[in-house]
Amino acid sequence: MTLRPQTPGGRGPGGSAASAVLVLVDLQLDFLPGGALAVPGGDEVLDLANALATRFRNVVLSQDWHPAGHVSFALTHAGRAPFERIELDYGPQILWPDHCIQDSPGAAIAPQVRVPHAQLVVRKGHHAGIDSYSTFFEADRATPTGLAGYLRERGIDTVYLAGLALDFCVSWSAVDAARHGFTTLVVEDACRAINVDGSLTAALADMEAAGVTRTTASELLG
Repeated sequence: MTLRPQTPGGRGPGGSAASAVLVLVDLQLDFLPGGALAVPGGDEVLDLANALATRFRNVVLSQDWHPAGHVSFALTHAGRAPFERIELDYGPQILWPDHCIQDSPGAAIAPQVRVPHAQLVVRKGHHAGIDSYSTFFEADRATPTGLAGYLRERGIDTVYLAGLALDFCVSWSAVDAARHGFTTLVVEDACRAINVDGSLTAALADMEAAGVTRTTASELLG
């Protein structure tokens, strides 16, 4: 693959640079090899994320940002283990190892991520009693992060997504972006999945049903 980066102010994929945004999802140390909730191959997307970012004037980063004792942590629930499922007020919840705790080293954006022109970091999962996969809504599908309003005020109509993990935070973000009326594309080879109990198959089906387009970095970078 030949990378042909251009300046952030140039024309990016999907029309004029002013109307497209790249959302890089949760490129944090806890999701990389050796992290508390490592996504297999998560480190393999970092160079692609950097290369993609050079093609966009508008870039947003998301950051999982949980308080200690978050409701999604298995250790918060006596006798429960990571990856078990429970029912909460807002629906089914997978229990995770403690991860991306506010101000912890694992919550930091990976130092390999070099996107100095990123304009916004959306922190999610900071409500102690609600998990958050999507960059647009908490897991109750009702509490907004404010990202949709930000993008609309900026005149954005097209959302590209890449990052971790494809079957949770990326796919939920993509479905919500499409439901908000944005043209939505997931850069599939710039993502990696956890794949818990068929979650990847389910995520791909959900994105297809929502009208999300799957593309690749090679198609965008030439």
